[in-house]
Amino acid sequence: MAYKVGVAVIGGGPAGLAAALSASREGASVLLIEREARLGGILKQCIHDGFGVVRYGEKLSGPEYACRDIRELEQTGTAVMLQTFVTRIEKASGRFLLTLVSRDGMAQVDAKSLVLATGCRERTAKQAAIHGTRPAGVLTAGNAQYFTNVLGQMPTKRCVILGSGDIGLIMARRLTLEGAEVVGVFEAKATPGGLFRNVVQCLYDFEIPLVLGHTVTRVFGTQRVAAVETCRVDKGLNPVPGTEKIVKCDALILSVGLIPENELAESLGVELCRYAKGPVCDQNGMTMVDGVFSCGNAAHITDLADHVSESGGIAGRSAARYSGRSREFAEVSFGAGFLYAVPQRIDLAGPGDETTIFFRSAEVRGKTTVRVFADGSEIFSKKYGQLRPPEMERIGVNFGNALRPNVKIALKMESS
Repeated sequence: MAYKVGVAVIGGGPAGLAAALSASREGASVLLIEREARLGGILKQCIHDGFGVVRYGEKLSGPEYACRDIRELEQTGTAVMLQTFVTRIEKASGRFLLTLVSRDGMAQVDAKSLVLATGCRERTAKQAAIHGTRPAGVLTAGNAQYFTNVLGQMPTKRCVILGSGDIGLIMARRLTLEGAEVVGVFEAKATPGGLFRNVVQCLYDFEIPLVLGHTVTRVFGTQRVAAVETCRVDKGLNPVPGTEKIVKCDALILSVGLIPENELAESLGVELCRYAKGPVCDQNGMTMVDGVFSCGNAAHITDLADHVSESGGIAGRSAARYSGRSREFAEVSFGAGFLYAVPQRIDLAGPGDETTIFFRSAEVRGKTTVRVFADGSEIFSKKYGQLRPPEMERIGVNFGNALRPNVKIALKMESS
């Protein structure tokens, strides 16, 4: 006999916590499944502040931010299963049968709706096409953060950081504060990959070199990293022969991008967006498989935990209200200048008062106006002083009476 719930939430990070809370507020019976021993996801190891500015109007550390949701969740009737893995999901008769594995053995859960808050993973050295041996000392920025902040162990004394993603920038500062020497942060692109505030606060303020237009091409060492080879790249990001330099170090830390974790979604036949790398969703967070919702970094990579929580709250509330009704969509398209925009579709029957749209620009732009059209008629516009690919933007659009069958929603950018 399977244990029956209204909403099953997979993932106990900020998105999953917010989803479970909002679903429980709607009166649904909720089960939150987390594979680690504690709730909070990546927030547990983020001891720097900056979380909660949007949501709470104050700066919190990652653990402080997570604790607010965890404490509130404890006041609800939400069931929580820790150190539990979802090994299989099947859909039958409009419901979902989950097979779980934990220290207590196998179990089955029957859920009316499903929220995938599985987060994302870091790209590895092999995914960055770095040649050489596989000595100790090649690790992702997230792993370096875990060693330093959770285990209290220094993973390096002298390191090179490849990639200028936010975790890499934050770890450049963190390792410097702990006494390590960060030789430099090497970024293949012509502009930094992280938030500008992190570039200033983590690199410039600590005089850590940021080397743009360069990458790491080889790793040297047997038991431990002894050195890496850096190289300048051309406009196509291809290494330029003759520009190689050997940099002595005992660690190479990678901050070369994040990938939404969607193996479970794919097992259910969920359609993925080739731009955002997460599921194609409507404004309620529901994927194109009825009853399956996606949120947070599993849906698309998000800069701020506040926005991750917002996404989780929308998905959890919608999952609790899920009735199985059929949907009719308006397609959302975007023009030149956009890297991606989500949601990709609008459910005509449930737009609400305001629809939240997240987007990223494809390149660094100066003064820009973003416009939203419905069948060629402008219904929203917003001016920006600057747009950068690492910085996700959020707009709230009230479609009013513009939504109707076969309507086409289009986002456009214009230089101001």
